[in-house]
Amino acid sequence: MYGIIHVLAQALIPAAVGKAIDAGIIAGDQRALLLWGGAVVTLGVIQAAAGILRDRAALTTRLGAAYRTAQHITRQAARLGAALPKRVAKGEIVNAGVADIGRLGEALAETARCSGAVVAIAVVAAILLDTSWQLGLLVLLGVPLMVGAVSLLIRPLHRRQQRLREQQAELTGRAVDIVSGLRVLRGVGGEEVFAHRYRADSQRVRAAGVAVARVEALFEAAKVLLPGLLTTAVVWLGAHYVATGRMGAGQLVAFYGYAVYLADPLRRLTAAAGRLTQGHVAARRITAFLALRPEFATGAADPVGCGGLGSLARPVLREGPASLVRPVGYEGPGSLARPVPYEGHAPFADPAAYEGHAPFARPVPYESPAPLADPASGLTVAPGRFTAVACASPADAAVLAARLGRYTGSAATLGDTPLGDLPPDEVRRRILVADNDDHLFAGPLREELRGRGDDTELERAIDAACARDIVEALPDGLDDLVAESGRNFSGGQRQRLRLVRALMADPEVLILVEPTSAVDAHTEARIARGVSALRTGRTTLVFTTSPVVLDRADHVVYVDAAKAVAQGSHGELLTDVRYRAVVAREEAA
Repeated sequence: MYGIIHVLAQALIPAAVGKAIDAGIIAGDQRALLLWGGAVVTLGVIQAAAGILRDRAALTTRLGAAYRTAQHITRQAARLGAALPKRVAKGEIVNAGVADIGRLGEALAETARCSGAVVAIAVVAAILLDTSWQLGLLVLLGVPLMVGAVSLLIRPLHRRQQRLREQQAELTGRAVDIVSGLRVLRGVGGEEVFAHRYRADSQRVRAAGVAVARVEALFEAAKVLLPGLLTTAVVWLGAHYVATGRMGAGQLVAFYGYAVYLADPLRRLTAAAGRLTQGHVAARRITAFLALRPEFATGAADPVGCGGLGSLARPVLREGPASLVRPVGYEGPGSLARPVPYEGHAPFADPAAYEGHAPFARPVPYESPAPLADPASGLTVAPGRFTAVACASPADAAVLAARLGRYTGSAATLGDTPLGDLPPDEVRRRILVADNDDHLFAGPLREELRGRGDDTELERAIDAACARDIVEALPDGLDDLVAESGRNFSGGQRQRLRLVRALMADPEVLILVEPTSAVDAHTEARIARGVSALRTGRTTLVFTTSPVVLDRADHVVYVDAAKAVAQGSHGELLTDVRYRAVVAREEAA
């Protein structure tokens, strides 16, 4: 609305100037001169005020659209959760959250100026038709022809911008991967290989950018040339009419003013076409991201081959060694009501014995602990126990953790209830999966680790994760700031800090994936004792091939080819040549 008022006031100024010349100056009427001069001043004030309000509204629209779109992108990223990196490249999210939202906001803001330009052209054409039908017809025919000529460039521009946008997303994703894995690349000597790939991708993006620039150069030239030709034609025809006596001097001034004025809305109209094209490309990418759905619905259907929901009440029994006659992790139906007695090391009954640190408060057991089971693999995690799983392949650990944490569709159950039948929030509250891909966020270390707990609990978790030396080395201790992604810490330090955060969450079931892979054996042993003591009474499942952690566990399960093939204590499983080979490989490493 403000844009329309602004251009209407601006469009009427040449007419008021022409009337002031003809009716005031040439006719010698001082009153008419003052009247039309006052009209010019009034129109100028209205134009200025409406222009300010229009720009304010356009800025509000641009920023509002950008920030609201950013909120939707953030919510969608959180909703997709663990499925996000599988479905979308990192560079795609970065571009959508930075470049695309800006282009979308600019496109929406341009609609105010575009609508004003359309109204301005229509008003000027009506005035010219009223004064001279030839001039009015020239404008009415010239503007569509100009817009049609410009539109011929929009389609190829749209295609090339789309191609450039996709290649930019791929290049950004590669850059993110290189930066996040720079230490690993240096360790394996892969810097040159990835640098060569990045240079090649960068050159492809440059070529795509040059292709876009060629069309944009023609587009920008057309934006200046075509309105200029139309303006020249209007001025020439108006001057011809004055020379032949068909117009007065004031009308000539007015027509010249219209000709000059038309250049601005015509440029705005062609510029809006380019902005709207960019906004359309960005909107398509954003809506494609927002249209993604999680890998599984809230109420998951029975997976094919599981035999119906009733089959999910118990794990599938496998034929094989004697150790597999019963479901992995418990001794029979009666064992579900209580943890299975540990057949090996004495339980860590006295938490105060943990290497001189402050004693751990014994957690109160949950009123109704339930076993966590994955029928597809035959793995069952008994409630209230420290269970370790040694996988022959690291990929099996990731797959099993995703199933048990309901980060992918599966037939996993908690007690007699399929995880797919539980609300996602309930699953996240009761089961926490922590692996080495988890991020440390920037901010005070205390706030990053503490969560909803208190400082006393935080101190205990720090001791359990053997992270006391990390905190004491910081200038401000727990009040020190964490850099982006925890880059001010080493890999082993980040791993222990992530473990502290996971322990502070205190879930009913804590699933840890290789929580000690980046620390030395002495630290590993202290972490195993500390976590075992702190999680007394809680269900803890650790995927690891470390003999130090496996020796501390109440129960150990060996998984090969995504199937549980043996179980028992660490000492008992060492008689299995397959298990011994995996553990020996870890010891040799």
